[in-house]
Amino acid sequence: MILVLGIAGLIWWGGRLFGLPAAVRQLLLGFLYLAVLSIQLTLPAGSPLREATGGSAALWLLLGGAAILIGLYAFVLRKLKSRVQPVEDAMPDKPGTFTETELNRYARHIVLREVGGPGQKRLKQAKVLVIGAGGLGAPVLQYLAAAGVGTIGVVDDDVVENANLQRQVIHRDQDIGVPKVFSAQKAMEAQNPNVVVRPFHRRLEAEIASELFAEFDLILDGTDNFDTRYLVNRTAVALGKPLISGALSQWEGQLSVFDPKTDGPCYQCIFPEAPAPGLAPSCSEAGVIGPLPGVVGTMMAVEAVKLITGAGSVLRGEMLIYDGLYGETRKIRLSKRSDCPVCGGAH
Repeated sequence: MILVLGIAGLIWWGGRLFGLPAAVRQLLLGFLYLAVLSIQLTLPAGSPLREATGGSAALWLLLGGAAILIGLYAFVLRKLKSRVQPVEDAMPDKPGTFTETELNRYARHIVLREVGGPGQKRLKQAKVLVIGAGGLGAPVLQYLAAAGVGTIGVVDDDVVENANLQRQVIHRDQDIGVPKVFSAQKAMEAQNPNVVVRPFHRRLEAEIASELFAEFDLILDGTDNFDTRYLVNRTAVALGKPLISGALSQWEGQLSVFDPKTDGPCYQCIFPEAPAPGLAPSCSEAGVIGPLPGVVGTMMAVEAVKLITGAGSVLRGEMLIYDGLYGETRKIRLSKRSDCPVCGGAH
């Protein structure tokens, strides 16, 4: 056994030293394997040559099977990578093509049957707008950038405060006083220099909402006030843009996908009026456990990736509710309201 492994090592590394191509060395190893296997299958038990080469054909058959499986895996991986048109390791010339660095970075997506090369292309070509760079926006922005979403816009008029850092993990201590959109942009570009980040350091207002939303394919709302939520919903419905909305309260979070192109409800179907003061206190008033925005925001990012790539089933007409205090999740069905002032009667 040791003799055969020594010969194999000599063929591989010795051949490399003398400049033999990998394909030639692989062929020589194949011949060596067949020769050893022939010895094990043809010579009688106890033969000195058979004993010197392992003494049993079963071991070599197992090794051969393992080598075949590894070779098949490498072949499938190469085929999957070829579907996303690899180019030289520089900035790609065409939208949707990838550098070798990007192919390696997104390999875990590409080998997923539900995503694959075509899905990763759609992520690269997607334009996503995130409203809010706070608790929910932080994980949303981080994971969309890491996933390779090509263009990510972020709208927020706030600056980083010390009290944000308990849960808004995209920002750091040295970012205190920096506008959140620029702090988030720096972190996203450090995470993935292949994405384009478009920061909008201002409050979302009706005067700019339609023009801004028109530039993006998908909207994610992580804001903490009903006025902005209603504005986001009205604008998304008017432009036919899918909207992923999340919310937090103390230990509980919820998220849903509102898609005006389907017969499902919009946000205002479910929340027709803002609650009375005090009934829905903000995080600063009621508190929120630190990891909760990460849980819900990451779920929002998953829904975004699924919606862009067409994988699985998104939360259209459903709301997912997560209770962190008791470790429970549940889904409820959502219905369209015919008298909704935003989408009532629309199809």
